[in-house]
Amino acid sequence: MNWLSVLLLAVVMIAGPQIISAVFLASSREAKRSSLAYLVGAGLAVLIGLTVWYFVFHVVRGTGGGQGKHDGTRHLIDWVVLAVLLALTVMVFARRKRSQPPKWMSKLQAASPRFAFGLGFLLFIAMPSDEATMVAVAGSLAGHDKPWWHLLPFLVLTLLLLALPLLVLLALGQRAVAVLPKVRDWANEHSWLVSEAVILIFVIIVVSDLLK
Repeated sequence: MNWLSVLLLAVVMIAGPQIISAVFLASSREAKRSSLAYLVGAGLAVLIGLTVWYFVFHVVRGTGGGQGKHDGTRHLIDWVVLAVLLALTVMVFARRKRSQPPKWMSKLQAASPRFAFGLGFLLFIAMPSDEATMVAVAGSLAGHDKPWWHLLPFLVLTLLLLALPLLVLLALGQRAVAVLPKVRDWANEHSWLVSEAVILIFVIIVVSDLLK
């Protein structure tokens, strides 16, 4: 397992209401402050989730006594990760028909930084698809004896992708008002396809590990 391969799943983490909320916040009344607060909340949630699941799998991995048992726990974790990825595929496919953002997102235009922080935290800590993605990432790394800090590049890339609307705002200024809705609409319509492709790639990687 190449630990860099888990970075692909950062795309799945932000696809859906996560990136769409970031777009709404980037065009809100307090765009910069609210967007930054949203990123902080999301980052905290992802860090907590990844860390908890990493140490859960690390404990499971450590239950192997001899070398054979140790390999057995690694394969067990790979099977768990594969099952989670397949469930994630179903979840992403099931939400593909959501052609319009939820009505509550329209209220983000007037969101305060405090509200944005809470939203970022809750969207990532309580969203089943994100929880499943964190299980897959943490399980893959812990199951293959990668150190905890290998989770950090995944966290950084997730936040970087989530910050794209804010970066567009900073780069384009008022012109972002015309660009951001197009980004939002594209993400709303096509992000599930990108997510499915990424998950499929990771499924192939996990299966290849199981066949070794």
